[in-house]
Amino acid sequence: MLQPFLHANTIEAGLDEAGRGCLAGPVFAAAVILDPGFSHPLLNDSKQLSENARDELREIIEAEALAWAVAQVPPAEIDEINILWASVLAMHRAVDKLSIKPELLLVDGNRFKPYLGIPHTCIVKGDGKLAPIAAASILAKTHRDAYMKKLSEEHPEYGWERNKGYPTPEHRSAIIQYGQTIHHRKSFRLLPEATQGNLFEDLEDQL
Repeated sequence: MLQPFLHANTIEAGLDEAGRGCLAGPVFAAAVILDPGFSHPLLNDSKQLSENARDELREIIEAEALAWAVAQVPPAEIDEINILWASVLAMHRAVDKLSIKPELLLVDGNRFKPYLGIPHTCIVKGDGKLAPIAAASILAKTHRDAYMKKLSEEHPEYGWERNKGYPTPEHRSAIIQYGQTIHHRKSFRLLPEATQGNLFEDLEDQL
C-alpha cells in the first residue's frame, strides 16, 4: 500500500525519470502534486504495471492531480553532462513547469542536485512507497513511450515502438545493420567493444 504523502499539510511533488538506461532517445522526468486524498487501486511503480494499466493511470493522474508536468533532456545534452545529471536536469525542468510551487520535492533514488528554494528528500525505490512518486513514474514512462513510438515512424528499422530505445537484442542488431542515428547517445556503449567499430565516425560523415 502506497503512502499518500511523506509529511501532512505540506505541498509535496513526486519526481521520477524514465529512460536512463536507453541507448536512444531523451531521458524524461515528471513532477506530480497529488491531492492527499487521492488513491487508486492500480497505482504503483510503473515498472510493475502493464502498458495498458499505465496508460489508464496516466489519464486519471493528469485529470485529477493538483498539478503535473513532464520534461525531457535530449541525447545531445545527455552526452554533454552524462546521464545522471541529465536525469536530474529533466526533473528540474519538470518542476519549473508546475503550475503550483511545491514545498517539498520527493525524489525517487539517492542522487539529486538541490532545486533552488525548495527542499528535497531522496527516497530509494520511492516509486513503490509514495503515491506522488509512483504517479510521476507513470507519467514519465508513458510520455517517453509515446515519444519513442512516434520517433519509430521516422526510423522503423530500430523497433523503438517495441523496445523504446532500450538495449534489446533487436535494437543492437539494428545498430549493427544500419548504424546509429542522431537520436542515439554517443556517450553510451551502443555495442560490445569488438563490434562498436566506427559508428560515431560514420554518423559524423552523415551530418
